[in-house]
Amino acid sequence: MTDAAALISRLTAVVPDFPRPGVLFRDLTPTLADAEALRTITDELVAHFAGRFDLVAGIEARGFLLAAAAAYASGSGVLAVRKGGKLPPETLAVAYDLEYGSAVLEVRPDRFPVGARVLVLDDVLATGGTVAATCDLLERAGAVVAGIGVVIELTALGGRDRLAGREVLALTSLD
Repeated sequence: MTDAAALISRLTAVVPDFPRPGVLFRDLTPTLADAEALRTITDELVAHFAGRFDLVAGIEARGFLLAAAAAYASGSGVLAVRKGGKLPPETLAVAYDLEYGSAVLEVRPDRFPVGARVLVLDDVLATGGTVAATCDLLERAGAVVAGIGVVIELTALGGRDRLAGREVLALTSLD
């Protein structure tokens, strides 16, 4: 077990029946609030993809925290992938299905150069819908997805299968 995995295991809160009955929500908020855990998670994500990205994209909302820390640590820029209606025009958007609903994500394609290598970060990989939609959206905007990093992968939900052909780093995996 890596240092990050041990900290994630110890600090992540498990919330039953959120956001709906039957869902076991993994809340990384206490993990990210811990200075040692945030530093260790950031260092492991950045080290794995070192030298292979120009920007770090964070998926709303906890992905923003990870992306900002990773961008700072790596000396790169940060890009926010926002929920629909949160960015001023002109945006590119993609609609996708979630484990328990649907959503829209948006980016401002004029905020990064065509061909930029982008590392995509998020807190949890569940069904893969959000991360796959983000990758598709970034590529439509002219970016090259350099890799995907998540803190927790929920392997029973098969999200990695939706990301076939992409490099995915999960700092810890749970059934």
